[in-house]
Amino acid sequence: MNSPVEFPYESFILINRSSEISIYMQISNQLINAIQRGFLPFGIKLPGTRALSIILNVHRNTIVAAYDELFAQGWVESLPNKGTFVIGKKHEKPFQIKDFEKNLEHYPKSTGFSFKTSNILDNPFEYSNCEYIFNDGVPDIRLTQIDHHSRIYSSILKRKAHKIGQYNQDGSEFFKKNLSQFLNLSRGLPISKNNLLITRSTEMSIYIVSEILLSEGDIVLVGKLSYFSVNMIFQKAGVKIQPISIDEEGINVEEVREACEKQKIRMLYLTPHHHYPTTVTLSAKRRLDLLNLANEFGFIILEDDYDYDFHYDKSPILPLASADTNGMVIYIGSFGKSLVPGFRTGFIVAPENLMIEMRKYLGIIDRQGDVLMEHVLGEMIAEGEINRYLKKSLKIYQERRDYFVSLLEQNLGEYIDFQKPSGGLAVWMKWKIPVNLMQLSRNCAQNNLFIPKTLLYQNKNLTAMRLGFGNLNLTEMDKSIEILSENIKLLS
Repeated sequence: MNSPVEFPYESFILINRSSEISIYMQISNQLINAIQRGFLPFGIKLPGTRALSIILNVHRNTIVAAYDELFAQGWVESLPNKGTFVIGKKHEKPFQIKDFEKNLEHYPKSTGFSFKTSNILDNPFEYSNCEYIFNDGVPDIRLTQIDHHSRIYSSILKRKAHKIGQYNQDGSEFFKKNLSQFLNLSRGLPISKNNLLITRSTEMSIYIVSEILLSEGDIVLVGKLSYFSVNMIFQKAGVKIQPISIDEEGINVEEVREACEKQKIRMLYLTPHHHYPTTVTLSAKRRLDLLNLANEFGFIILEDDYDYDFHYDKSPILPLASADTNGMVIYIGSFGKSLVPGFRTGFIVAPENLMIEMRKYLGIIDRQGDVLMEHVLGEMIAEGEINRYLKKSLKIYQERRDYFVSLLEQNLGEYIDFQKPSGGLAVWMKWKIPVNLMQLSRNCAQNNLFIPKTLLYQNKNLTAMRLGFGNLNLTEMDKSIEILSENIKLLS
């Protein structure tokens, strides 16, 4: 049997004297770790308390407490007049002393078992330290009144945490009641709180819908250009994605009909208010035609209203769901998108029978929820704060849109075609000249402007970009377009 002095205890028992964890617990935990991994095998005698205290430069009573902890947890036994010994299953091939340093201090780099991997879910997003960054159209969190929101949260935490601070997969009833009224007034949805499911994001909403309503081999129609994250969710569900062309009036309804006449279509996914990524609005006639087709052929319409709050030139067109009388439309959206990320939430609107099943799935993936935050959002609706904030921020985003399109026209007008968007926080622009968009992106990055690949759309028939302006102030827009303009001139 190996002698205790043969083991270099000081090399794997590392004491952090500034840690909040007591020193005796640090020692006992690291001894347990060594026993579990086989470095201290069955039957080995541990050093005496005095000897180990000298090795580790701690008080003897600290080692006594550490050994007591090992004994209490069943890792060692104390034999009178003999010492303290490791108990447990004997390892067939104990580790050698030379393996201590390279194995004991490092977590395994890979699993000892096989598992499924998915290229479909590879993270498509890129990140950069560039000073100027284009995105696909997100709000500017610098405009948010974080202090005011925090005060509401703090007030609710003090007043009502004892009533609502508990697990609740159904979400805040107060928030759902106010949100249903808000959606009724703002989007013409004649719903109650029983038609609402509160989620963390649009992606979570679509994932839940896919889990319940889609089976492997189902056919889902999407725009020929569509939101990549949603396509990833559909592909993971094992469905067949069939693209439908998009024009200036939105998705091509005749192509939808032709697809339905040839095969069984399970679902149509669309973003009718401002199609992603082209920003076009689905015409009123096509909205009615799609509802009629859904009733005729029995397919589900999954309506994603990702940026309904952002409209400038006229009143927004009401969602398809507002005219659905046969329960064929599932409506998903986000609330508080213009607020800071922690104050945002997603939601699903659907008939009650489907909502019952959706709540089961939400209970698995988000049982805890965030009832306190939802209550904050509910109070912002009840007090009219959200309407005041949206009105104020909308004015700023409209000014930014107008300034951004003027910059595009002045600096890139001869190179691109684009339409001034009626809403949303992004501009869809097509290049009139041959240009390698990936090369353009790399060149701009060298000049402190980051254009992620998710904004680039290029094939043999199309060269286009979706550029968000909502996150940029006027000065940042000037510099970003200047960099883009200079680099396109070098490539053309």
